[in-house]
Amino acid sequence: MQSSVTASSGLGISGHDTLRAVQWLGDRLHLLDQRKLPFEEAWIDCHDAGEVAHAIRDLVVRGAPAIGIAAAWGVVLAAQRGDDLDAALVTLRAARPTAVNLMWALDRMRACIGGGTDAAALAREAQAIQDEDLAANRAMGAMGAGLIAPGSGVLTHCNTGSLATAGFGTALGVIRAGVASGNIARVYAGETRPWLQGARLTMWELQQDGIPATLIADSAASHLMKSGEVQWVVVGADRIAANGDTANKIGTYQLAIAAKHHGVKFMVVAPSTTVDMATAFGDDIHIELRDPLELLSHAGQRTVAENARAWNPVFDVTPHELIDALVTERGVITQPDAAKLRAVFGKPGTH
Repeated sequence: MQSSVTASSGLGISGHDTLRAVQWLGDRLHLLDQRKLPFEEAWIDCHDAGEVAHAIRDLVVRGAPAIGIAAAWGVVLAAQRGDDLDAALVTLRAARPTAVNLMWALDRMRACIGGGTDAAALAREAQAIQDEDLAANRAMGAMGAGLIAPGSGVLTHCNTGSLATAGFGTALGVIRAGVASGNIARVYAGETRPWLQGARLTMWELQQDGIPATLIADSAASHLMKSGEVQWVVVGADRIAANGDTANKIGTYQLAIAAKHHGVKFMVVAPSTTVDMATAFGDDIHIELRDPLELLSHAGQRTVAENARAWNPVFDVTPHELIDALVTERGVITQPDAAKLRAVFGKPGTH
């Protein structure tokens, strides 16, 4: 079956929302292979939970919300096949450890299973998870864009758009809404080593939707901030602790430090499913370490001398003191801390 990455937005504010990278086709999960972008739009079909877990682990699908959505559909596939659902949940949960959305989505599917539901009911639950994420992204986009003064420049990191979510995006949702409203006049994207999600994915995604953007080397960010060309750094999140500390793609922490020094505002945009009230502090977040070869090679070609070693953490934690605004679909929290998060999300110890 021929498929397209595009889908009608129905937003009204602009045409800047056309990509859909996670598609349910009734008996399989259709995933845009993000490892091959921007030069090849290849799709992978997953027919069981193991294949979905493999796609998550190998970065065919990535981005905290998209990982959770894909995992939910993995449970549906297991139910359709009559597989052991407990085993499927374990397999999917182990795919990646840092993004809390994965665990949240699987917990929600487990609760549905506990109600004695069939595959059709599980499919309705997975679709609800996907639909709710898209609605949340659109709400966050409007709220985040409203914080940005007209004519501003923004810098973003990694990829937080439709490729990483159900659609529209988190931080890129703010950029989409801000460009449409005129609040954002300049967009910069960091390359995001070692997988180059900013260079390969964010630049491609913005180009697909007609949003001009300028790529910078990760190491050029402080110089860019000093130039006065950007007024906000806008990023997503993979897990937000109860005190507001935020785990995101490696390199986010140093951006927040540089932003504070240069008087540039720092915004985190993520759905409430990314807030983990069961994790008190950022230091308690498990940081995934990936294969050192990802740093020692590029596109399968080694770039570093033999016998060299590498350290490859995928995420870092930005302390809440460096965050000016946390935007979720529940509203904007300025200068987030434990008390402010508790007021919105409830007592610590809960998701």
